[in-house]
Amino acid sequence: MQPPPVRRHESQGLLPALRLALVCLLMLLARAAPAQGVELASLRASRAEGALDLEFNARVSLPRTVEDALRRGVPLYFVADAELFRKRWYWRDERVSHISRSWRVAYQPLTGNWRVGLGGLNQTYATLNEALTSASRSASWKLADLAQLDADKNYYIEFSYRLDTSQLPGPMQFGLNGFTGQGDWAVGVSRVIKVDLGATP
Repeated sequence: MQPPPVRRHESQGLLPALRLALVCLLMLLARAAPAQGVELASLRASRAEGALDLEFNARVSLPRTVEDALRRGVPLYFVADAELFRKRWYWRDERVSHISRSWRVAYQPLTGNWRVGLGGLNQTYATLNEALTSASRSASWKLADLAQLDADKNYYIEFSYRLDTSQLPGPMQFGLNGFTGQGDWAVGVSRVIKVDLGATP
């Protein structure tokens, strides 16, 4: 008497489904990859002359794809955002203030120099590293008047520094907003810090 035939169709149908699930998972993980290329060396808030000031210093290391685009004449915009919140137990936390600052970094092929713009001010640097250093730090940046704040309340700051892909040329934005996500262009960092209003200036 011969043994019954082995049924293979169930396992054969299961393997493609598992492969498809694995591919979908890898694509989701790639799309949800955290921002990269920025190390936040320092971030602190301090009181000075009746105001709460913010100071930060970041170190930027551009992925090769981003640096190549910059060297080919595509200007890059870096944005720092800071929001001051007051904690409330009975409702969502109150946003007290919001500040934002944007730097424009561009390569000048005729001179081989790098230009950094902040507001209406522009400065030229000999190397990309010097330009990125200038565009990734700020000191004495006013966040709020101390008169707005209550020393008996708890406050915290949500800070972010990132490459603003919304200011890239239109065709590049179309590609970055597709199914594959931003990839190498997701350059940035974020952090939350507590505010100590009792500290001396």
